[in-house]
Amino acid sequence: MRLGVHITRFNQAPARLGPDLADACAAAEESGLGWISVMDHYFQMEHNGGAEDAMLECYATLGFLAAHTSTVRLGALVTGVTYRHPGLLAKVVTTLDVLSGGRATLGIGAAWYEREHVGLGVPFPPLGERFERLEEALRICRQMWDPRDDGPFEGRHYRLGETLCVPAPVSTPHPEIMIGGNGERKTLRLVARYADACNLLLRGPDEVPHKLDVLRRHCEDEGRDFADIRKTVVHLGDIPDGGDALVEALSPYADLGIDTVILGAPDGDLAGWLGALGPTARRLAELG
Repeated sequence: MRLGVHITRFNQAPARLGPDLADACAAAEESGLGWISVMDHYFQMEHNGGAEDAMLECYATLGFLAAHTSTVRLGALVTGVTYRHPGLLAKVVTTLDVLSGGRATLGIGAAWYEREHVGLGVPFPPLGERFERLEEALRICRQMWDPRDDGPFEGRHYRLGETLCVPAPVSTPHPEIMIGGNGERKTLRLVARYADACNLLLRGPDEVPHKLDVLRRHCEDEGRDFADIRKTVVHLGDIPDGGDALVEALSPYADLGIDTVILGAPDGDLAGWLGALGPTARRLAELG
């Protein structure tokens, strides 16, 4: 099982953000982490300090992280479907994939943070419509990445005259598509239909079996092999300070079939915290 990190806070002085993130990248790779993600938000979330705290645009940040890493997989947890036209989103993720040497994941969801939509003038349709748009966006991205089909796309919410994407992604057959969220009726159904990976936000391993059982049933309905979907979790429970306690807290995820468990990074010395995760990452990798 791989260990990943989700970076959500950028409270350094602006002049320190670049150097500190570069140091964090070096520490993450030295520790053998398999994943780095950032949020796709324009305002900092309320539980992280609120809109007056710093927030970086995610794809510019991921491009920076790509330039300072060589092995770790990169993605957003998760892109809100409302923030970018799907044709442009596919191009953005393709660019990240090409320049990172095939390490991009398209993490995507239905969006939820109404304040930043209203604040920045981004339309925020009702939840049902956001899910309709999410499904169309998934179809558009898959078509954009299909070298056999650069024709039009006609949907209810999006219409594209050409789904042309040159250069093509480095990843084959396309960048990994990861759908984030716990919703059992819509989100996990979309995972079964379109995604290469799911991302669940859970307090602990005890919550995994039920969610995976729901996903398995959706896969059966869709004629999809459940084993083909990479299962990832953002661990929202307590994070022990390291060593045996952290391994003990996270290792049950491996027994349940989780490929990657992702920890939220604390505020402060990010490089130092990531460097200290090395022994834990190596011990979790041994679990398979």
